[in-house]
Amino acid sequence: MPHRTPSPPPSEHQQFVKGLPVSGGIVIGRVLVIDDELRRVMPRSIEPAEVRGENARFDSAVKASIAEITRVHTQAEKEMGKEAAKIFSFHIGMLSDPTLLKQVRAMIENDLVTAEYAASHVLDRLAGQFRSAKDPVFATKVNDIEDLTTRLLAALMGGSRASRAEQADKGTVIVARDLTPSQTAGFDRSRIVGFATDLGGMTSHTAIIAKALEIPAVVGCRTLLRDADDGDRIILDGDHGVVILHPTPETIAQYERAITVRRARQVTLTELRDLPSLTTDGEAVALLGNIELPDEVERVFGAGGEGVGLYRTEYLYLTGKSEPTEGDHYRAYQRCVQLSGGKELVIRTMDLGADKYTQAQEEIPERNPFLGCRSIRYCLKNQPMFKKQLRALLRASALGPIKIMFPLISSITELRQAKFLVNDTMEELEEEGLPFDRSIKMGMMVEVPSAAIQADTFARESDFFSIGTNDLVQYTLAVDRINERVANLYTPNHPAVIRLIRDVARAARRHNSPVSCCGEAAAEPEYAMLLIGFGVRTLSVSASAIPTLKRFIRGISTEQCEKIAKQALTLDSDVQVAALLRERARRLVPEAFDGSELE
Repeated sequence: MPHRTPSPPPSEHQQFVKGLPVSGGIVIGRVLVIDDELRRVMPRSIEPAEVRGENARFDSAVKASIAEITRVHTQAEKEMGKEAAKIFSFHIGMLSDPTLLKQVRAMIENDLVTAEYAASHVLDRLAGQFRSAKDPVFATKVNDIEDLTTRLLAALMGGSRASRAEQADKGTVIVARDLTPSQTAGFDRSRIVGFATDLGGMTSHTAIIAKALEIPAVVGCRTLLRDADDGDRIILDGDHGVVILHPTPETIAQYERAITVRRARQVTLTELRDLPSLTTDGEAVALLGNIELPDEVERVFGAGGEGVGLYRTEYLYLTGKSEPTEGDHYRAYQRCVQLSGGKELVIRTMDLGADKYTQAQEEIPERNPFLGCRSIRYCLKNQPMFKKQLRALLRASALGPIKIMFPLISSITELRQAKFLVNDTMEELEEEGLPFDRSIKMGMMVEVPSAAIQADTFARESDFFSIGTNDLVQYTLAVDRINERVANLYTPNHPAVIRLIRDVARAARRHNSPVSCCGEAAAEPEYAMLLIGFGVRTLSVSASAIPTLKRFIRGISTEQCEKIAKQALTLDSDVQVAALLRERARRLVPEAFDGSELE
């Protein structure tokens, strides 16, 4: 059970730094700073007679780098699975790109400069093209290019790019400006227990690898590197994105108690894995998992989940140098179907745009991509790309049950267009003699107020709803949830938000249409209680949240939840709603909270 951020005694030295939580867990350790900014390579002229030698040095460094990445890729496949390890296939592909290699050689030959300078200059220019998109998540590609640059320069200069991390003591927390995917994958986890970076975002490759490796991590700390020194005492709270430098003895004691309770709870929660998710009055509440990668299906079942309620397919676009093929899509979905074993599997079509992918493809990026051409809008404008995914989904549906879910539907026209494209794709496959599930279910995310307000209309044409609280809160309250300046305004407890959710659940019930909630709020027991009170009977959350949620659900009744939900609707502020839910949840199921929080 995630704890609440503590309010420890004031201290002149203790420093709280807020970042973005990308991989859960609490660790207490000592800082090791890796200030691994790219080495600035000064231009140095060479003689024409030296060109051949510089080109040979460059070719040798490329081969050595590819060999090193191949080793990392092999190890990553063992530890994280094939999908997560694809990041390193992308790195190998870049270093094998004839166009890129030709540019470096041409600069050596035409400008008569060293291989180090030519490689650094060409790759930095390529990184600049992604960086100019001015979208925080394009650090994903910039990060990869910087990784390659550092690796190449290390090969050319004979340096070791991981020497400090290799010398880490046990209980080390890495603090860095940024970390590359291969650095993160290469950490010795018997000694390195977590990391925090000033840069980075929720969808960066480094963040995804941290989740896959289950190493606690906080990114986007902005000023942490400035204040941290080797050997400093540090607490890293990967659940809430908090880093504490120079913690007081009282704060350390609080977190040590929380860690002890978490460990004990994990043992207890494991015993619940095979028990049904039933309320005390016998009402079933299905607990499904949210996944980024196919291999995470096993983690969902291992935690006691009943299936997958949200498979985010954007990862296929973030790990490759080019757009994924129909075959890439099919292999990922095939793996999911195999691992799901006939259980619930909801695959969301690509939610690209805003911070995820599309802005890097545009000559002139959108000024406000969150309100621009993203998600289903982007798919409908790029139908050839969309149909590759639909073909793969339908082909995979012949192997086992799949449900298709469309993201960010805001008008009935969008839903109809998306369903038309699915039916059109079915006809193509039929003509080609390829099998698929003709009766495949097609549902939608409810993520914007227009969809929630028109839920009755959508329920007539959608097989199911999934309420996405992350975006629903963001668009209802006009608050960017990753903007620290307004983060205090982002709350799913806002009366307007809970009324919209209530209305969606009512509409679904009237039309006998299944409704689930797959947003982050569903993982919090207090909020799950509210959702159950509104009639939601399926919750889709991260695998790590399933055991605690199951224990809580087994300690409450639907009647209690309904009474609390009715009372919450009478309140006029998010503070009052939060206080009500918190107090009632702890009174009804105290064993789900005892010792799990830091006050």
